[in-house]
Parts: sequence; structure tokens; C-alpha cells
Amino acid sequence: MMTLEDLIGLLDPLEYLAGRTPLKEVHALTADSRQAVEGGAYFALRGYVTDGHHFISDALSKGVGVVVCEEIPVSVDERCCYIRVADCRTALAAAAAEWFGHPASSLRVIGVTGTNGKTTTARLIRTMLDRSGVKTGYIGTGQALIGDESIVLERTTPEAMDLHALFRKMVNCGCEAVVMEVSSHALVLHRTEGISFYGAVFTNLTPEHLDFHATMDEYGSAKQILFRQVAPDGFGIVNADDAWGSMMAGAFSGSRLFCCTVGSQVFGCTNGSVVRARDIEARMDGSSVTVQMNGRACRASFLLPGLFNVMNMLEILSAGVAMGLSLETAAASVADVVSVEGRMEPVSDDGGLFSAIVDYAHTPDALEKVIGALNEVRPADSSLIVVFGCGGDRDRSKRPLMGGIAAAGADHVILTSDNPRSEDPEEILDAIASGITEGSFMRIADRADAIVCGVQMLRPGDLLLIAGKGHECYQESGGRKSYFSDREVVARALQERAD
Repeated sequence: MMTLEDLIGLLDPLEYLAGRTPLKEVHALTADSRQAVEGGAYFALRGYVTDGHHFISDALSKGVGVVVCEEIPVSVDERCCYIRVADCRTALAAAAAEWFGHPASSLRVIGVTGTNGKTTTARLIRTMLDRSGVKTGYIGTGQALIGDESIVLERTTPEAMDLHALFRKMVNCGCEAVVMEVSSHALVLHRTEGISFYGAVFTNLTPEHLDFHATMDEYGSAKQILFRQVAPDGFGIVNADDAWGSMMAGAFSGSRLFCCTVGSQVFGCTNGSVVRARDIEARMDGSSVTVQMNGRACRASFLLPGLFNVMNMLEILSAGVAMGLSLETAAASVADVVSVEGRMEPVSDDGGLFSAIVDYAHTPDALEKVIGALNEVRPADSSLIVVFGCGGDRDRSKRPLMGGIAAAGADHVILTSDNPRSEDPEEILDAIASGITEGSFMRIADRADAIVCGVQMLRPGDLLLIAGKGHECYQESGGRKSYFSDREVVARALQERAD
């Protein structure tokens, strides 16, 4: 618990209205009025869709004794204390850290940000450190991992209370480090405010979330926040093949910067160590590369195909070296790691006659890279079939771009639903189709039917890519979520085709 006096001192309010009988102790903190409890404090967060100030009365009906807000209501409850602050999200982050005893200060926190590649990079850094004797937690897309325990998450980067609760659990379980995916939303909305990161990793920046960020510059500026939060003795890792890498490097003030490159042009590495990939061999079952770093060279092999995974691997190995591992130890620790679920995840029938790839690619850049990677390694006489859609109620500008990318890179394209949400699936397909200027394609709005159709088109040696949902086990349409797994649908269809 926390005393009311401590909370007021921590938040340094702009205004304070004492209740008739002020609480001596605050029993809980929450930003969700549905979870408000008697004697607790409610933080009225302004969100992208809703405003927590509209739910103050609901929290009061549950008996909260403190309301932290940016505007004190015209009509106040005399039994309650009101603390007015400049920013409720910053206030919640500070209160959450204090509530759980500042657990992040006992962990080496590594943040991974970027449009694509966050999950693969973060998960493999965690595996590498765990195998090297550094017990490490993970927070990211769909779940948190603490030892053998998996905790379901709704957000890639949880709200501050949930985030610090996870940190506390990790510390109590003996973790020394945590690797977390840090979304641009989380950075702008102050969910990670006050955390001193030991490391920051930038994977890439391509058009995405432009329904939230008005421009790419605004999107890039959001990512920079992570690099500004790195401790003076910490490290930064940037994709130096990405023009936005220099923007991240410019925000970094830590002691060690690693600039990773698969190509020849390096952005933003005037004060860092260049990490290069040489003699790349890409195969369907993985890749091999010579890694050059700080005057050393190491041959590394891993079970992830495609040039984009070579970049992911350079960033992973750089993180290992920054955490005190030798380059050789870091490479050996991830050599046999299979793909993360829903990321270039192979699926086949029992006899291996027909093959499919399930991938989370849901942006133009990600789809182009996955298609390119598969085209690099598939047999010359084979065909690539792509099944994909675009989510509803999200950035509409990417839909025709993705249609054009699929048509240009695949032999056969089947447009289908992703998560239509509140939109008409056929109107989403219209928008995707508008970007296809040459080549033929099919439209099958029902995702399961589209996947089965793709499987039926396969010949031995062909590849089927099912893109967009990856690890997700649901489909959201018309305000309802129903169970749906690309992997299960395609696995069943492949086996039926083989039989």
C-alpha cells in the first residue's frame, strides 16, 4: 500500500482537493473504472478512443477515495480526494513504479522497437541470454514469458501498472534481465515513462500506424523516445541499412552504439561500431553468414530464411556482445532456434509433400520482404501462392500498396479477410484490389475458404504463404472475436490434400 501523503508528494499536483475524510492509505491503483475498488485511486487516462474522465463517476460508485485527473469535474464527490496533474499517464507511470518498489531498477531492461521484426528479435535475444546463463523475461506480442510461465497480454507493451507488475514478478522469480517489445503507441502514451533502459534496438521503420501518427516523421520521433531513455552505461543497436537508423542513433547518448548492415550504405554510425554481414548463404531451411564486429569475424548459422532475418540476427548477436557474451557464444546459443510462432513458420502435411508458410506480415514492407525471401529460396520451376488481407479500422493507405506488392511478387494471389472489425470485408478487398494493375487474382472473403483454395492450388514443390495474422488465434468482425488459427486451418487442409 501507499499513503495518500506519499502519492501526493510523488505526483507533485497542480491542484489538490481534499475530501471530507481523506484516506490515510491508498489500497489499489487502476486506470480502469471497472477494476476500481473501495479505498483505491483511479487515474483518468485520456486514450486514443475513450477518455477516462468520462468514467470518474463509475469509479466513484465503486468506492475509490482518490481520483487523479487532468480536469477536476464540475461536480465533485465530497468523500473523495482529487489530484489534478498535467499528464495522467506520466503520473500513473510514476505511481506504478513506486507501488511495485521500482522493480525495473533491478533488471537490465532491453527495449526492441521498429515496425517489423520486433518479436523475432526480442524473443531470440531472450533465448540467447537464457541459454548463456542470464535468466531473462520477455514482454511482447501476445504474451509475457517468465521462466516456463506464459502470461497472455492484450497489448504488445502493457499499461504502466501491468508492466511494473510483470517486472516485479520477474525480479521475484530471479530474472536478471528482460527483453520487451516497445511500441510507438506505448512510447507516446508514456507507458514506459521513467524506465532507464539498459539497451535499445531499432529494427526498421516503414509506413504503419499512420491512423495514430499523422506523418512518418511523427512516427519516427515516437521511436526515438526509447533511445533517449537508455542509461549512460547502456547500449544502442540500429539497423544502419534503414534511412531512419540515423534518427535513432542521433537520439542515443549511451556509451555503446552498434550499427548493423547487410548492404553497403550505412546510415547514422559516426560514433558506433559497424557490424557487417558477409558471404551470405540463404536457404529455405535457414541461412549462414560471416559476422564482422570489432575486428573479429565469426561464421554464424541459423534456422531463419531471408535477408531480413540476417539483419535480425546481426542485431541479436550485437545485443549478446553488448551484454558481455563473446560473438562465438552468442552465435552458438541461437544456431538451432526454430522460427517464432507465426513468423515465417513452416507448416506441412505429415509426408512433407505440400508446404505452407504462416507469417504475421501485415505491412507493405513486411509482405514485400517475406515474398522476396521465399522467392530467393524456392525452386525455379515452382509457384508461390499468397493469401492475405488487410485489417479493418486501421491505416487504409497501405491496402492498395499491399495488393500491388503481392501481385508483383507472387504467381497467384488470393485476397481475403484479415480482421475486418467494423468494416465491410468486400470494401476492404476493393481497396486492396485497386492496387493490382496487372496479373490476375481471386477474391474469397471467408479466410478459411481462401486458405483451403490456396492449398488446393498447390503442386509438389510449390509454396503457399498465408500472411497477416501469424500467431493470432482469433478473427475480429462486427464487434465480435471468434477463434481462428491460420496454422490450424492450413495444417488440416494440407493433410486432407495429401491424403
